[in-house]
Amino acid sequence: MRSALALFLVSQIFAGLVASKNKPNFVFVLADDLSHFDVGCYGGQAITPRMDGLAKQGMRFTNCFQAAPTCSPTRHNLYTGQSPVKTGAYPNHTFVNPGTQSIAHYLKPLGYRVALSGKTHIKPRSAFPFEYLNQGSNPDFEAIETFIKSCQQEGTPFCLFVTSNEPHAPWDKGDPSQYSASDIQLPYTFVDTPETRDAMVRYFAETTYFDGQVGQALDLISNYDLVDDTLFIATTEQGSSLPFAKWTLYDAGLRTGFIARWPGKIEPGSVCKALIEYADVVPTFIEAAGGVPAPVLDGKSLLPLFARQTVVHKKYVFSEMTTRGIINAPDHFGIRSIRSLKYKYIWNFTPEVKFENVVTIPEDTKWGEAQVFNSWKRKAEYDPDAAEKVRRYHFRPEEELYFIEEDYHEWNSLASNPEYADIKKRLRSELLAWMEANGDQGQQTELEADLRHSRNSPKQ
Repeated sequence: MRSALALFLVSQIFAGLVASKNKPNFVFVLADDLSHFDVGCYGGQAITPRMDGLAKQGMRFTNCFQAAPTCSPTRHNLYTGQSPVKTGAYPNHTFVNPGTQSIAHYLKPLGYRVALSGKTHIKPRSAFPFEYLNQGSNPDFEAIETFIKSCQQEGTPFCLFVTSNEPHAPWDKGDPSQYSASDIQLPYTFVDTPETRDAMVRYFAETTYFDGQVGQALDLISNYDLVDDTLFIATTEQGSSLPFAKWTLYDAGLRTGFIARWPGKIEPGSVCKALIEYADVVPTFIEAAGGVPAPVLDGKSLLPLFARQTVVHKKYVFSEMTTRGIINAPDHFGIRSIRSLKYKYIWNFTPEVKFENVVTIPEDTKWGEAQVFNSWKRKAEYDPDAAEKVRRYHFRPEEELYFIEEDYHEWNSLASNPEYADIKKRLRSELLAWMEANGDQGQQTELEADLRHSRNSPKQ
């Protein structure tokens, strides 16, 4: 073990001595609460010309997943390359364990400057020693340009995270007039109400606004003649905050758009169906920079997929949901899931508890998501379909099993079907093994979630 660590450290130091001109730049653009299926190149209705154009120039991944369907655990997972429970960053508004390292620790010894502009939602700062380019929750493109210009003048490769706050509610940016509420096609799991359609219009408008931010980042890389030297990735993060997406372990809350462009390394207009996840980003950047990914990382480099040397990456992806720290949520409603390309198994620890969050806040609320759900409840008083969707959002069985290939809405659970008993048993066994490997004690971990709230974070 000691010799392996020594070899890793020596390899990192050696790699850091390689001339910087041989190293690519990395730009990673991150949305906030955007469902991948709403983006144009993923078949969505939102107007997203810059992401659509990026997909034509690079590789579009169709099976990228989050480790959690909430903002803070997602970001900690992305920057550390480790699962949320493993680092301790599993509830929302959280922090990582002492000694946890992030992408900045790994790339700086390799000669990189590592910066972040926009939303943070990570703690403590000592674990994330980025160059922070602004104080607000959206990217500062003037500061980003200054950073890029400085790196170019120095001849220093850079890693830049452009982290938007859009289209996070309240959906007050962009131009809603581009969309017609009456023409929008609602997801199968939604209840058709005027409030739902109005929210979708404003959400789509803000999605287009985010697409403009992707465009600003693309234009800067182009303006400084860095396109050929830059691995550029744009993603959608977890799903929207409308019902059955964010805060749930359904695909609408976990599956993310992931588009990568790297001229000469990635074939333009290509599509990859392999299972990948955010934890794969850190080892990908390290390996592309000439380093060796640390053994502690849970992710796996995407470079073989970029080069189309393989079409297989991972057999399973795993996710967790913790309600502690979520507005209006029960204190302890833990959920875990495992997904293959064909099946999804979900384990709800406390099915006797009513599932709630911001979406389910009662009437007279400022929260747009809740205004939508309240309109569903009013319609449920006379409409059986609405009543069933409201019930299903609040109440979950202990186990859910879905055959994703035929039931991509995850609406017809097969958990009690004896024909799928072996599949359920195998997936549950794999999930339990993963939980044990990550120190996840299930409900006990949920009961301890409050200790991981940011107010208990060590000083910066």
